[in-house]
Amino acid sequence: MMYARIAGTGSFLPGPPVGNEALIAAHGLDSTDEWIVERTGIQTRHIAGPGVNSSDLALEAARRALAAAGCAAEDIDLVIVATSTPDYIFPSTATLLQDKLGIRNGAAAFDVQAVCSGFVYALGVAEKFIRAGSTRRALVVGAEVFSRILDWKDRGTCVLFGDGAGAVVLDAAGEPGILASALHADGSYNKILAVPGHLACGQPTGDPLLRMDGQAVFKFAVKVLAEVAHEVIAAAAMTRDQIDWLIPHQANVRIIQATAKKLGLPEGKCILKVHAHGNTSAASIPLALDEAVREGSIRRGDTVLLEGVGGGFTWGATLLRY
Repeated sequence: MMYARIAGTGSFLPGPPVGNEALIAAHGLDSTDEWIVERTGIQTRHIAGPGVNSSDLALEAARRALAAAGCAAEDIDLVIVATSTPDYIFPSTATLLQDKLGIRNGAAAFDVQAVCSGFVYALGVAEKFIRAGSTRRALVVGAEVFSRILDWKDRGTCVLFGDGAGAVVLDAAGEPGILASALHADGSYNKILAVPGHLACGQPTGDPLLRMDGQAVFKFAVKVLAEVAHEVIAAAAMTRDQIDWLIPHQANVRIIQATAKKLGLPEGKCILKVHAHGNTSAASIPLALDEAVREGSIRRGDTVLLEGVGGGFTWGATLLRY
């Protein structure tokens, strides 16, 4: 039987970090560094410059993941990009990335749109391709330029998000790397986190900026993240005591702390990067994973729980042995 394992990780953050005070000054926000840190844990984030798109960030993260995996771009036979901020309406950001990497082998390439759950969704899809025997080596990327869809007059949302990309190379293997995964959605919650606009006849329609009911998102996120974590732990016939590391979606520190508490996991087992990245949506989990690997926190053989929750509402988790 064929299984899937992570062979390499990579990430990329554009430009220098932008601190809270610099962000407040640049946009004339009625806020303070203390207010932002106390409520979110966020101290800095990265903002992509003009003309820098999701595929550009994805390219750098992908190159680093390929190097870590010790393989060439041409060895990839599936490319999946999780993003809510694609370069274009079409073609997909995945095909743009495929072109920039020089992959000319006819590999399948497509985007997944599940907002902040996007990377977990994409990883789950790629694993199924490998388990089915139709793919040997997949490149899975989460890449976002959320700074392009923010209302910079809304201090409740614009201070939360940042831009970035994270990637993994997923290989076919004889022993399980991904131990269990679960994906869920409930469209009845679509209004609590959305960008309710689009383009029609060359003009924006609806409201093309991010809108969020923060309290509703917090309550929903903490509930479903705990539930889906228990689901994949049970599916793998394991216990929470066997989890070495938890990497939740890096939304804000309060959600992360509440989730760890509900799971009964000490904060020392939780990878926290939200203070430096902000919420990078689909990029947040692979960014945190790559940094934890490169810092030496996560090592080969460690059991890692990834979980995300995002607009839709969508949520999911992956339990893996790194």
